[in-house]
Amino acid sequence: MLVILALLTSLLSFLYFRAPSIRKFFAGGVCRSNVQLPGKVVVITGANTGIGKETARELARRGARVYIACRDVLKGESAASEIRADTKNPQVLVRKLDLSDTKSIRGFAEGFLAEEKQLHILINNAGVMMCPYSKTADGFETHLGVNHLGHFLLTHLLLERLKESTPSRVVNLSSLLHHAGKIRFHDLQGEKRYSRGLAYCHSKLANVLFTRELAKRLQGMGVTTYAVHPGVVSSEIVRHSFLLCLLWRIFSPFVKSAREGAQTSLHCALAEGLEPLSGKYFSDCKKAWVSPKARDNETAERLWNVSCELLGIQWE
Repeated sequence: MLVILALLTSLLSFLYFRAPSIRKFFAGGVCRSNVQLPGKVVVITGANTGIGKETARELARRGARVYIACRDVLKGESAASEIRADTKNPQVLVRKLDLSDTKSIRGFAEGFLAEEKQLHILINNAGVMMCPYSKTADGFETHLGVNHLGHFLLTHLLLERLKESTPSRVVNLSSLLHHAGKIRFHDLQGEKRYSRGLAYCHSKLANVLFTRELAKRLQGMGVTTYAVHPGVVSSEIVRHSFLLCLLWRIFSPFVKSAREGAQTSLHCALAEGLEPLSGKYFSDCKKAWVSPKARDNETAERLWNVSCELLGIQWE
């Protein structure tokens, strides 16, 4: 036993000693685009913290007018104030958006459309993970409702403005964990069987399928869309899982920072010449391998139609 403890201690000591080089290895790609954004308008959901906040910071630094769309307006204002001071860009605005409530989503979209005549980049960044079973204000299972249906509806409501502002882009944050997901049409709300870990995976697969189908429907219209895996990032998304919070603390020297996690979102929002790859899945600032389930056109189209039915919208 003492030998095992000594070996474990030695291993941990070695890992922490080598943490800078290990972290550099896992940091992944870096957005190399030099594109500047004066006069451009950006909406980022969940940009009051984590990856979204760092994405907003960089886009504001490039001169964009950035809307932080979030549920916690006070935290959003704090983030916006910090970003404005850091970037010297006063055009960082906060608007209320609760993706677990379709009334809030419609209210945000109505206000934004009245306020802005253009929208060049929509980044569907917000999300929840490992939630105990619960439902949204509209009766949707929380992971499905927030991570997929909320952003599906938001994109639908803002799409005409994106079309009027071409070339424009939609970036959907997904996850490598989409590989473990499955679209269970017979039990989308998890009422028959529920695993909070798998519910997250299912919703991330839905994000990739939505991106794929959206790209197909927008082909030739000047609006392109991309799904993103940000990497294993130190962020608040694991707050619902004590175990993950503990693991994140233990392995914090080896996971990506929020700034590093934002790089692929920035790449898909900014990189020139990316239009032929609309609908694809990216990781570490390059096109990545996607689950065979995420390449199923029939499932993507069926999920689209079911999503429209659940939300009570028509989207051809």
